[in-house]
Amino acid sequence: MAKVDSLVSDIEQRIRTGQLLPGDRLPPVRQYADEHGLAPGTVAAAYRTLSTRGLVHGEGRRGTFVSPKPSVRSHVIDTVADDCVDLAQGNPDLTLLPDLGAALAAIPSAHVLYPGPQVVPELGEIFVADVEADGLVAEHLAVVSGALDGIERVLAVHTRPGDTIAVEDPCYHAVLDLVLAMGLRPVPVAIDEFGPDPERLKAAIEAGADVAIITPRAQNPTGAALSAERAHQLRDVLETHGHVLVIEDDHAGPIAGVPHVSTIDPDRDRWAITRSMAKSLGPDLRVSALVGDEVTISRVRGRQAVGTGWVSQILQRLVVAMRTDPDYDARIDRAAATYADRRNALVDRLHTAGIASPTRSGLNVWVPVNDEAAAVAAMQRRGWAIRSGAAFRLDASPGVRITTANRSVEQIAEFADAFIDVIGPRPAVRTA
Repeated sequence: MAKVDSLVSDIEQRIRTGQLLPGDRLPPVRQYADEHGLAPGTVAAAYRTLSTRGLVHGEGRRGTFVSPKPSVRSHVIDTVADDCVDLAQGNPDLTLLPDLGAALAAIPSAHVLYPGPQVVPELGEIFVADVEADGLVAEHLAVVSGALDGIERVLAVHTRPGDTIAVEDPCYHAVLDLVLAMGLRPVPVAIDEFGPDPERLKAAIEAGADVAIITPRAQNPTGAALSAERAHQLRDVLETHGHVLVIEDDHAGPIAGVPHVSTIDPDRDRWAITRSMAKSLGPDLRVSALVGDEVTISRVRGRQAVGTGWVSQILQRLVVAMRTDPDYDARIDRAAATYADRRNALVDRLHTAGIASPTRSGLNVWVPVNDEAAAVAAMQRRGWAIRSGAAFRLDASPGVRITTANRSVEQIAEFADAFIDVIGPRPAVRTA
């Protein structure tokens, strides 16, 4: 094992330092073994470890390749300079989140002892009502620690390293990191303002993808949202390929600014939907609903039972307190409207300058640019921090992500003028 660990560390270091680049082919096992005086079994074991960690992936007879976005470059939080206005981090507006103090005072103070129930009944009822209000089925439910935790748990009970998975392109960078870290091979599916392209999804499935992750609204980073027509087209593709596991990531929930439109037929064999409270109630709550088919949810709950056991009932009851507050509906409506005003202020201003964006919902605006690094640097010199699109993309064209959620319409107008001045007015372009 020592030789295997040493070889894994050596190859990982070469990837980290850029000596091996995404797409580079590793030598065949026997060739590498002969060149370095190692046993073929040692090299094969090292390649398997690297694949499991998402650093490399196998392509059958073609060989083993460095993955497009190796997980060693994983989630890096952008540092926003003190003299810059932050439009980079993707956070909701603190002033639009509920009062934690009032909610904490409203929850029971009694301790929960082993074995704690996995779902607080009152929260289960709320989540079921949410999902069924959208015309979906919530017969089988789990509570997980956020949308990404739900996605990871579903992938863990249905996939194994080397499996192929269809992901939106651009896609939330943490989803890409997770897919690669689990040793899965992402296949990009181009998106436009209405979500994934049906023909590209079909091609990804025919290329071997038996899992698809779809964001129905507030897609991060683009702000795309499914239309009823696009959802119908995607359902037609998925109906033809009934074996595919479909995961919908409804991470923004009710503050997305558009209704939830689903691609999932409730009779589907393998499916799951996550609905997070992070954007509407606060990221630190780490509470999300996970609904799906009976097998998927029973597997997830079974893994929870032998691991974490349950999501803290303090957090679950805190969500109940916030959701049953008399002002909840009005506050959610205010938040959704405020986010929409801020988002549209930028999209509309860019549109008048001939700059197209696929954004229809959510907290962020995606703008195509010719040079991401140059655009980010130029805006930073003017006192504005925005996010390069490189971490979100596989094959998609360059772009930048601009978070409008926590800035006033007046600030966004000021930013828009500076941004247009930097990249210049131009004819509208497509991003998919």
